[in-house]
Amino acid sequence: MNWLYVVGIVVFLLGLMFSIALHEIGHLVPAKIFGVRVTQYMVGFGPTAWSRRRGETEYGIKWIPFGGYIRMIGMLPPRPGDDPTKLRSNATGPFQGLIESARDAAQEEVLPGDDDRVFYRKKWWQKVIIMSGGPLMNFVLAFVFSTILLVGIGLPAEAPIVSPDTETCVIPSSEQRAACKPGDRPTPAAQAGLRPGDHMVSFNGATIGSWDDAVRLIRSHGPGPVEFGIVRDGRPMTLGVTLIAQDRPGLEDPEKVDKNAGYLGVRPTMVMERQGVGQVFAYMGELTARVAGSIFDLPEKMAGVWDAAFSGHERDPEGPVGVVGAGRMGGEILASELSNEEKIAVFVNLLAGFNLAIGVFNLIPLLPLDGGHIAGGLWEGLKRGYAKVMRRPKPTYVDIAKVLPLTYAVALLMMVMAGLLVYADLVNPLTLTR
Repeated sequence: MNWLYVVGIVVFLLGLMFSIALHEIGHLVPAKIFGVRVTQYMVGFGPTAWSRRRGETEYGIKWIPFGGYIRMIGMLPPRPGDDPTKLRSNATGPFQGLIESARDAAQEEVLPGDDDRVFYRKKWWQKVIIMSGGPLMNFVLAFVFSTILLVGIGLPAEAPIVSPDTETCVIPSSEQRAACKPGDRPTPAAQAGLRPGDHMVSFNGATIGSWDDAVRLIRSHGPGPVEFGIVRDGRPMTLGVTLIAQDRPGLEDPEKVDKNAGYLGVRPTMVMERQGVGQVFAYMGELTARVAGSIFDLPEKMAGVWDAAFSGHERDPEGPVGVVGAGRMGGEILASELSNEEKIAVFVNLLAGFNLAIGVFNLIPLLPLDGGHIAGGLWEGLKRGYAKVMRRPKPTYVDIAKVLPLTYAVALLMMVMAGLLVYADLVNPLTLTR
């Protein structure tokens, strides 16, 4: 196995662990600010690999890098009417027993003097801030990674610079070949002496700012003589070129044909083009819309993953991918023949997408996701606001323990989905070359 492939997997997992760690810090900091006692801050699941206690909180790393958590005391309130300092000894019905067992477990963590440090007693808006902190941190990370990508590195773009792989002959569109043959006539660019690396900057006095500008100016001119302003080895110069007429695929619709369009005969050079900060917001908006759409279509997408895992169907490039698959992509990126700059760009983009997906997914208003707790806090605020306006008694805390059966069902479904993704990523991985 290529050692770069292994390094790529490790680097991606480290980036993922860093993102998870900051997600949990997004919960930890406001929890401590609002006085909630936090007993654990852990990155990962399973057996503990390392931990240290600082004050009342144990900080640690676990062996399975698939998530993380902070443990806050008093996540579930006692049953209405019960003494919060005492445990119940009986319950009726399987679901009720499940709920009461969870209440008892939550109360066992509460020590004398913790009455005002339990999560459920905090103001509704404090609960919302604490539980929103994790997804918000992921959104911040996605924005930071996107800014590094667009502003610091740039996006691949076609530049109006003559590419080294530009053909020097006119190949008829009816012939399916890429190499020149004896007897092929030279392109207008070859006849005029354009060379690889020449930067086209003007066309008959009109400024060429992009490859699209060059293509539109050339095609709209049609056949005939023109003057090209170029920069060669840092020196500006002008070349006279006689364009010829060619039928070319349409710019707006490749299925259509532009008849007798002007033809020069050059190919662009791919460069990393840096963007302005304003483009980061547009990029984030497009990426968020795609991620939200993918989550909305998740049941259908997971059906496709099932088919790919057990029927050998090709993986959907727009479908979900798990941590194992993403790690393999990280290895594939580093072991590829891309330039170092392109590798970093793809890597950073992958981390931006994962952070955005984690943030959006966690906002789904279902427990055990952060969105379920946020929804509970908002509902509590709405109830209390309504009671205040209507001059009614202050309602009790929203009892999220009542939806624990649904919570466990959702958690089980999430584990099944995670297991399916791991299996599919092993037997039929989604690769960057597809």
